[in-house]
Amino acid sequence: MKKDCTIRRRTFDPAAVILLICLVLGMCAGCGRNQVSTKNTDAGYAACEASDFRGAETLFRDAASQGEEPVQAYRGLGIALMGQARYAEALEAFDQAIACTDDRMPETVADLLQYRITCQYRMRDYEGCVATGNELTAMDDRMVMAYYYIGAARLNMGNQDEAKANFDYAVSLQPENYKLYLDIYSVYEDAKLSGIGDEYLQTALGIAPKTTEDHYNVGRIYFYLEEYDEAASALIIPVQEKFGPALSLMGQIYLARKDYDNARAVYTQILDQDSENKDAYNGLALCALAVDDPDTALDYITKGLGLSGEEGKQELYFNEITAYEKKLDFLTARDKCRTYVEMYPTDEDGIKELKFLNTRG
Repeated sequence: MKKDCTIRRRTFDPAAVILLICLVLGMCAGCGRNQVSTKNTDAGYAACEASDFRGAETLFRDAASQGEEPVQAYRGLGIALMGQARYAEALEAFDQAIACTDDRMPETVADLLQYRITCQYRMRDYEGCVATGNELTAMDDRMVMAYYYIGAARLNMGNQDEAKANFDYAVSLQPENYKLYLDIYSVYEDAKLSGIGDEYLQTALGIAPKTTEDHYNVGRIYFYLEEYDEAASALIIPVQEKFGPALSLMGQIYLARKDYDNARAVYTQILDQDSENKDAYNGLALCALAVDDPDTALDYITKGLGLSGEEGKQELYFNEITAYEKKLDFLTARDKCRTYVEMYPTDEDGIKELKFLNTRG
């Protein structure tokens, strides 16, 4: 009996904004080098901002090998590797960057430790995550990100009380940070404890929205709570203002309601505004998969994967596997899934999918 095919919707990654949209710090002295070229390093950061993480990796490796400032070269290399979900290699790069700092660079060290803790969490090195979090809080006892990651690690280690204590302290430092509440919920949801996570969402609903993004985040909260009418109402203002993330979320709401015509209309509207929006192509592919039209889904997926930059492609690659499954082409699906697991080795859905496909003839 064939299992139901899993499909991948765009998810809200707690670390994505922090990690993949980066500004270049002022070049710092490190390891005794001064007045060195920054040509490859500058180009590497520009490539990161364009989501060209493979190109950035090459540039940062050249920067390091050609004697450019090592802290920034290895920092950039770590970011480029994170953009490719190569977290173990990224961690090594950040540790190399830290090794090139000195006691005059505490802000740079704190920056690098924030990248390190994210890698450790994505690698499920929860003990290491807690240790790095403690380093960060020793440097700044009001660092919300550190308490969030310590809480997330503690929850995954099975200690709900310590997790909640860290989450609650993080929230006390930024009580009107919608994203923080949403990120905490996501951790509980991943741990199959969404009932506890719901409490944070309900608390966040008590915050009065002030900006377009606030209204969008209220919509996200209602979406997670599966209160789709309320979510749509919350998105009225950001949708009217054509706020891209709100339009994308509106598409997800229509998908959840199985209103595929309106979902397609929303994703088409997004493409009218931004012809290189990978999320919109993924949304259109989901619409096609929902009505058992895998060939049309593959057309949209191919267009999305043909766009430049890596950001947003993971969902497309995953749904490509699902499309081939729906075509009953298990050989191609398995080959695609093997490649996917190599690219995203920490994705449990990909690992489970490959195990299933290995059972098919």
